[in-house]
Amino acid sequence: MIAALNGLALGGGCEFALACDIRIAEEHVKLGLPEVTLGLIPGLGGTQRMARLVGPAKAKELLFTGNPIPATEALRIGLVNQVVPTGQALEEALKMAKKLAKGAGVAMNYAKYLVNKGTEVLLQDALELEIQHVEKIFATRI
Repeated sequence: MIAALNGLALGGGCEFALACDIRIAEEHVKLGLPEVTLGLIPGLGGTQRMARLVGPAKAKELLFTGNPIPATEALRIGLVNQVVPTGQALEEALKMAKKLAKGAGVAMNYAKYLVNKGTEVLLQDALELEIQHVEKIFATRI
């Protein structure tokens, strides 16, 4: 999934973006999880996905303060993949989607699975899982 962000991505909007594989933000975008300022916590995976994307220390800072950050800072810390001029996020997302659609779907699915699963297990187990999928991919038609 590719998120094309324009405007404010706060709370649930930010959590939705975090759930995407790739995030493209327009330069004026602000992202954040302000729930703690309301006496709440993110409830759609925000605490877990944020920590996996930006690391535990930065995630705690963003979660504890609730302060939104600009797109350029989000890019610097790895929260978004790309920052584009205002009005260009959807166009860039569609370009990326078209490029990805030309690729080998089975290979992309395996790669996505391995990245996601690999963050949940020990490195040695993730490496073994990767080897298993390399063997599987040779048995597919691309």
